[in-house]
Amino acid sequence: MAASALAGVAMPHVHAAGSDMVQLAIVGCGGRGTGAVANALGTTNLGPIKLVAMADVFENKLSGSYGSLSKKFADQVEVPDDRKYIGFDGYQHAMDHLKAGDVVILTTPLAFRWVHFKQAIAKGLHVFMEKPLTADGPTSRRMLELAEQASAKNLKVGVGLMSRHSRAMQEVHQRIQDGEIGDIINMRGYRMHGPVGSAFSEKWPGTPSELLWQISRFHSFLWASGGCYSDFYIHHIDHLCWMKNAWPVKAQGLGGRHYRDNKVDQNFDSYSVEYTFADGSKMYMDGRCMNGCNSIYSSYAHGSKGMAIIAKANDAGFPSSTYKGQNPDRANQIWTSTDTTNPYDNEWADLMTAIRNDKPYNEAPRGVQASLTTSLGRLAAHTGQEWTYDDLLNSETEFAPGIDKLTMDSPAFLAADAEGKYPVPMPGICTKT
Repeated sequence: MAASALAGVAMPHVHAAGSDMVQLAIVGCGGRGTGAVANALGTTNLGPIKLVAMADVFENKLSGSYGSLSKKFADQVEVPDDRKYIGFDGYQHAMDHLKAGDVVILTTPLAFRWVHFKQAIAKGLHVFMEKPLTADGPTSRRMLELAEQASAKNLKVGVGLMSRHSRAMQEVHQRIQDGEIGDIINMRGYRMHGPVGSAFSEKWPGTPSELLWQISRFHSFLWASGGCYSDFYIHHIDHLCWMKNAWPVKAQGLGGRHYRDNKVDQNFDSYSVEYTFADGSKMYMDGRCMNGCNSIYSSYAHGSKGMAIIAKANDAGFPSSTYKGQNPDRANQIWTSTDTTNPYDNEWADLMTAIRNDKPYNEAPRGVQASLTTSLGRLAAHTGQEWTYDDLLNSETEFAPGIDKLTMDSPAFLAADAEGKYPVPMPGICTKT
């Protein structure tokens, strides 16, 4: 009866620890994708692993990634020209070279995440996908449904929120749960530095197509990435919510555009968002991309008995530490972390251990929740309104409907006006979207 019930159900092959070869394919060959492959190929202590297929919409991105990886991992990169795919349907072809139980790496801009995740599940593939996962309500609901399907098929899913795999942050989280700093009252995250990534763009030069150009400048466009707020600030938002073991119920915020010159992107230069949790405690996320200003890139939690430095620097920089009172002076220090292992390596070690030992592992629901919470702050700042988590989750506004039908000749989702400019947030005027 059991055999009959399972007939026709494609269950992934379970890789025995240290014995079976795991094959990888990458969809989205930019810097983050290339880095993820390198982290994956570094798990040979857990068993053999190799890269066998690659896909992107930009040939130069794919060839650059292949050149870098094949030079560093000559014995683990087996991607002949007939397994390199250029185009919006390349993800399908790349996944066709994998067998059930292999791993696909999804590192395109987030707009394509649900499309590629759906295909991976249909193929019975384990998945690693880069953050953020979503930028709006409809795709968040879709991704949560897909996450349930992945679990039902016993697929393992990793999400590139590597703070959760920092051994230092894991220890400070445990210390906070054990009451070392008391009840959390408020938390603060800061990412303030000069312009980075593709968040600030001049006018479309006319080539490549407007669609491909926007994808190449994805940080500049809300449909492609959720903008700089979603892409840059999600790490602090995620790991601070982890310290609280909760997601906020609402947010209000502000921001503005300064010194824009000829820039046509859709981002604010500065953001300040206040999140509120169900118990009334607060989390503040401040972001700025502006030269000549004070730079802060760290995160903190304040409790009724003391405080903690969560990320000393950057997204997950150690050491983490705890203190009596609210001043992080050496005299008040209770504990400081000593582990210096790389969280990017740790997240792959954790994922591959789950795959090879068939342990439950699905970070997709939490990845969606972190993405939605981040989008909640962006939406609050861009509209000048207070928004609840449920408001956004149940919203019908979708940035890129029909993205699964794109071809290389498709028009852009967002067209420039006669002056080459794109719509920008107008708080208090555009209050719904």
